[in-house]
Amino acid sequence: MMRNKLSKVVLASALILNGTIANSQQAELDPITVTASLHPVSANTTGRNITVISGESISKFPVNSIDELLRYLPGLEVQARGPMGAQSDIVLRGGTFQQVLVVLDGIRLNDPNTGHFNSYIPIAPSEIERIEVLKGASSAIYGTEAVGGVIHIITKTFASKGKADGKQISAQGVVGEYGLWNAQVGGYLKKGKTAVAAGAISNNATGQLQRGTRGFFYNNTLSGSVSHSFSENLQLSFRSAYDSRDFAAQNFYTTFASDTAKEKVTSLWNHLKLAYQKGKHQLSFDVGHKHVKDEFTFNSASLPNLNKSQLLQALAVHSYQFKEDLSITSGAQWVNKQISSNDRGNHQLDQVGAFVLLNKSFNENLFINPAIRVDYHERAGWEVIPQVNVAYKLPHWQLRASAGKTTRDADFTERFNNYNRARVTSGSIGNPDLTAERSTSYEAGVDYLGIKNLRISSTFFQRFNTDLVDWVPTPFEQMPRTSNLVPTGRYALAKNIAKVTSTGFETDVKYVHQLSKKQQLFAMLGLVWINSESSDAVPSFYISSHARFLTNFNVEYRFNRFSVSVAGLYKQRGIMQASAINATLSKEYFVLNTKLQAMLVNGLNAFVQVDNLLDENYSDLLGSQMPGRWLMGGLRFNFNQK
Repeated sequence: MMRNKLSKVVLASALILNGTIANSQQAELDPITVTASLHPVSANTTGRNITVISGESISKFPVNSIDELLRYLPGLEVQARGPMGAQSDIVLRGGTFQQVLVVLDGIRLNDPNTGHFNSYIPIAPSEIERIEVLKGASSAIYGTEAVGGVIHIITKTFASKGKADGKQISAQGVVGEYGLWNAQVGGYLKKGKTAVAAGAISNNATGQLQRGTRGFFYNNTLSGSVSHSFSENLQLSFRSAYDSRDFAAQNFYTTFASDTAKEKVTSLWNHLKLAYQKGKHQLSFDVGHKHVKDEFTFNSASLPNLNKSQLLQALAVHSYQFKEDLSITSGAQWVNKQISSNDRGNHQLDQVGAFVLLNKSFNENLFINPAIRVDYHERAGWEVIPQVNVAYKLPHWQLRASAGKTTRDADFTERFNNYNRARVTSGSIGNPDLTAERSTSYEAGVDYLGIKNLRISSTFFQRFNTDLVDWVPTPFEQMPRTSNLVPTGRYALAKNIAKVTSTGFETDVKYVHQLSKKQQLFAMLGLVWINSESSDAVPSFYISSHARFLTNFNVEYRFNRFSVSVAGLYKQRGIMQASAINATLSKEYFVLNTKLQAMLVNGLNAFVQVDNLLDENYSDLLGSQMPGRWLMGGLRFNFNQK
């Protein structure tokens, strides 16, 4: 009798465990997302290609910063100038680094001075709940800069409503070659109506030898947040963060032999969110402020560029669920951008926008999500931005399509770089007369879910750009303004390119399998082919630099107390050369990072990591040399209590 009862208990436990694992795996393959529709929906109903990765995964993979993690997500091209958060440009679907919008808890992070700072995400990894990557046109909801896609970081406190009480503590220390020492610490507590979190990350090294200098970096981020539910309906959340990046910037922006630059960028971020929900209504109001100080020194003989920029914004969003198969979301946004600079002068501009998004499902198979936005920009005037997304489900298959318009205005660097200096002998020159970019994007895709634990998503996309802004080599006599230039100088002018057409095909693969109680396999793979054709006879810089073919992947295998993770990328692009610094941008390269972990006791892990295992000699942008093989090791502690 006892044996029969025991057998039934074991069987029931096994069924519950299997059900939990199956539900967890299904959630990985069809996650809940907020990026495409501004309220929680299944990714399969959005008509978009969306990649979601949990914050817990960041510590499992062989990366040291958020931008390094993004390098290995399917379809994302991250053009790194330096390692471990020094500086990276984010590219989606062959656009420029300015055409990707970075969002933190619903509001924009993109820097008004330059998109080179967009990867400076002021959040400690311990605070991240998940990262959502939305590929393709998204300006109908988010406005300017959401051309190639949106990177949305969602944090634990801002997403804490409805979550169970719990406590999390983590800490990590790393040492390695070239004077490397890294540290991370973080904590999260949810109790009753209140959630608090705080964290810090510090990446430091004297760096590997470059062309007469060392690639040092001292990058630090400190963030904290609190959220409180005053009732079942009302929640108030607040975050403040400080971010500092001090790094060697040799040939980050030029290919001159005299370039031995260093740069320091510090930013302060504050965000207040009020959310109200009752019945069929959801209402949120966000205000955000970002202050950035950038000090750039070209070489020891030059005076530093000192740029101070501010981003002020407010966003109000209302959602109403008419019935189970129909909801409407509307919103209004105000953005103010300012800069004070000895190089670019003092400027500010305002823009406002309003949008409406409809979510409609027909039966359980067809989903249609049209949206329209109206923007007023101080320089560009009025703009109407429409978009429509469609998804259709079949057994084991899903079809999706999207079409939309996008827009982007030039930033302060593109408009005023080197404009306020007395004499510029060579370099990039801004253009105050730049007009706003516009593009029309189309995509069609199919998702295959016919094999357990596996999802394959393939998408064909095309984007038709007009007046795209990029840097183009321009002779002195063709410069629109020569008062502070010299006839013998070598210049690149920010210009509107008449037409650029980008055509591509991407495939994302995700596999999640709990092999047994002790074994687990997680894998993500992306393949992207892109061709961009320009109407300009002279190639522009950033359009020429994106990958023609890109594959990136990350894999983690766990067995009992041990795990191994591998992240890699292979890239093909156009060849470039700079004889002045003996630099070549190779046709292709392959980079591989690895990490071996072992659990010493519950919650405490020791690991060894090797970045650039194959010691590849490479750079993403001409002249910005990336490190060779780099060995490091450390300890990580995790404590979770529910």
